[in-house]
Amino acid sequence: MKFHRAIAAVSGLLMTAALTVPAHADVPRFTEYVALGDSYTSAPFVPIPDLLSLGCARSFSNYPKMVAGALGIYHFTDVSCGGADTTHMLNPQSTVLGTARPQFDALSPETDLVTVGIGGNDFGVFGSIISTCPGLRASDPTGAPCKAHFTVDGVDTLKAKITQTQTRIATVVQGIKQRSPQATILLIGYPKIAPEHGTCPDILPFADGDYSYLYSIEQALNAAVSNAAAANGATYVDTFGPSTGHDACAPDGVAWIQGKDLNLLRAANYHPRYEGQAGVASLTFKKLTGAPATVTASEQAAWAAKGRELTKAAATSKAVQASNDRVRTSAQR
Repeated sequence: MKFHRAIAAVSGLLMTAALTVPAHADVPRFTEYVALGDSYTSAPFVPIPDLLSLGCARSFSNYPKMVAGALGIYHFTDVSCGGADTTHMLNPQSTVLGTARPQFDALSPETDLVTVGIGGNDFGVFGSIISTCPGLRASDPTGAPCKAHFTVDGVDTLKAKITQTQTRIATVVQGIKQRSPQATILLIGYPKIAPEHGTCPDILPFADGDYSYLYSIEQALNAAVSNAAAANGATYVDTFGPSTGHDACAPDGVAWIQGKDLNLLRAANYHPRYEGQAGVASLTFKKLTGAPATVTASEQAAWAAKGRELTKAAATSKAVQASNDRVRTSAQR
């Protein structure tokens, strides 16, 4: 009981309004919301972690929880899981702390809102980029060795895989419709990791020419998500365009994405920080309410302040410290 009270006390900080809901906003009414997705949805290490989500590494402050709060939805289920790909909609997922059930198990005929953030892990695209590209920088710091590595006989193998991913995402949408025919379905895009111009090798250790390659891979992935939505009656939420200026190279407090270094009190490496989760939540909420898909300076400042507050709270939480110790132990095995 002490453990649960400790988590409740810390997570209570998150129940304050993370998103600004204008008084005149036409907020749609939903009764049952299910969130599906991978680590960009579950938000590993974004404070405060949901320590009961086993190896899925969900956060109490990921974007689905903020959206549910802003919409005032009582029946809300978040089954997003770090490492998930489209196959885990129908199949169990093994994690370091147990097995997660197929994400589609959370859907019902009464579900009337579904958000899905998926596709980056299919065919190992995201993992291939972050595990391969930094190690190639030394061989050609000003060139594009990563792009060369993944180009075989003139074919970009990662983009070829993303084309296949689009088909898989389309199948996911069709599966949701079969199980929840009344649901509004939102496919959530991926925010920018690298800037369109410029470099920051201390944060993103890619060769100079591979920044544009990483950028193009993300463009292709988001196009796949968008195309799958358009062809199957779902709605695409663009987070790529509105996250301009909030990539990993942006200043602290402005960046939505963590760089190469894992921070157990802030975010997984190459993943959204609290500010990024809040940004995606805001863009999702604005899509549902018809508001412009923009991020204001005051919104960003509020998210940065909240992120600092939550990181400070996590640093003094014995429950969070114990969880992070388990993470360190697992990593050392």
